[in-house]
Amino acid sequence: MIEHASIYLTAMILGIMLFFSFVIAPVVFTTLDEDNARKFIRRIFPFYYNVNLGLSLIVLFIFLYLGKLGIDFYSILIISVLFAISNYLLMPLINKYRDEKQDKKFKYSHFISVVINFVQMIFLVLLFI
Repeated sequence: MIEHASIYLTAMILGIMLFFSFVIAPVVFTTLDEDNARKFIRRIFPFYYNVNLGLSLIVLFIFLYLGKLGIDFYSILIISVLFAISNYLLMPLINKYRDEKQDKKFKYSHFISVVINFVQMIFLVLLFI
C-alpha cells in the first residue's frame, strides 16, 4: 500500500512539472505584460519548487522505510537535491541577474534551470520503467 503512495506521488511531481512547464509558464508570458509576468513567476516559482521538493522528500522517506535503496532511491534523492538547488541557490541568482540587467549571466543561469528541470523530468519518467 505504501509503495503505491510513492508511485502516485512520483506521478504527481511529474504532472506538476509538465503542467507548469507546458501550460502555466507559456500562458503567463503570452498573457501578462513583462512586469506582471515577472512578478507572478517570482511568486509562484518558490511554491513550485517547495511543493515538488516536499513531495520528492516524502517519496525518499517511503523508499527509506521500505528499504528500497537502489537506483530509484538515488534517482529521487538527486531530484530532491536539484529542487533544493534550483529554489535556494539558482532562483535567487536568476532574479539578481535579471534585476541588475546582467543579460548574459541571466540567460546562462536560466538555461541551467531549464536543463535541471528537464533532467528531473527524465529521472521521474525513468522511475516508472
